[in-house]
Amino acid sequence: MSYSARMQKNHLYSVLLAPRGAIRMADVGAQIAQMYLSPYDNLIGVIGEAGSGKSMLLKGMFPGLELTNDDSGVNVRPLPIMDLDDTGFFKPHTYHLDIRFEQGFYQLGDLAEAIEAALKLNRRVIVEHFDLIYPVLKRNAHLLLGVGEEIIITRPSVFGPEPQEVADIVMPSVIFRKMAHSAEDLVEHELSLMGIGRFDHDDVRHGFILSFENKPEIDIPALEAKVKEKIAANLPISYKDDYHITIGDIVHYCTGPRMHVEATGDIKHFTLHPEFIKESITGRYQLVGIVGFQYDSQLSDLNQIIP
Repeated sequence: MSYSARMQKNHLYSVLLAPRGAIRMADVGAQIAQMYLSPYDNLIGVIGEAGSGKSMLLKGMFPGLELTNDDSGVNVRPLPIMDLDDTGFFKPHTYHLDIRFEQGFYQLGDLAEAIEAALKLNRRVIVEHFDLIYPVLKRNAHLLLGVGEEIIITRPSVFGPEPQEVADIVMPSVIFRKMAHSAEDLVEHELSLMGIGRFDHDDVRHGFILSFENKPEIDIPALEAKVKEKIAANLPISYKDDYHITIGDIVHYCTGPRMHVEATGDIKHFTLHPEFIKESITGRYQLVGIVGFQYDSQLSDLNQIIP
């Protein structure tokens, strides 16, 4: 066994905050591949709701991989993994399939047989919605990823975790990421009306961070009030194209246009931390937005370790 494979044997699980923009999600995928993926991982399971960023995460982990389908539509037909009879030199080494999507064309038993056949040929198989095929496949993934508000990276053993355990964590949590993203874009829009458009994005549990090189002259309580007005108006939020959403009649630039609630009224308990926080290492000024729970200005509550 290679050094890289031995290094992964003691990995139980890791947790990363899931970013919202497509570029940042791809960057996280590259980080996961570098740190956690072994050349001997032939079965990769991915769990998460549609639109949670699974496809972009996989594009970051496996550059050049042609996904059989993604949020943009169907990319490859017929499904390549279902035709393994020709095992010639030019057959792919890595196969991708989305179980939820493929259930419209194949029985779960047929998909499980195709996965097993590919693994016996020492091919790599990347399976989205792995929790749906696991009861039929009856074997866990070598590397299992769950994508919700956070990204769970785990290497299952006979002691677990089971795919459904990961699903039970990430499926309910993705709503906080959607709320945070929609609230973030509302704040961005209000800042653009003030002529403020230069800032970086960062992540925090149940919220978002906008980072500024110089402290902007912003009345944070007034900014919060304007955003809350739009939340109360319950404006519809819709995908427009790969780089824009609409909020009511507002067209807003966004690199993760599918990661949103359906209307501004779905954003619960929005608040802004009442003052800018100066980041001690970079010296940048951070505006912190929070959603989803009653926030009492205790910053240490946001990224606390949950046992």
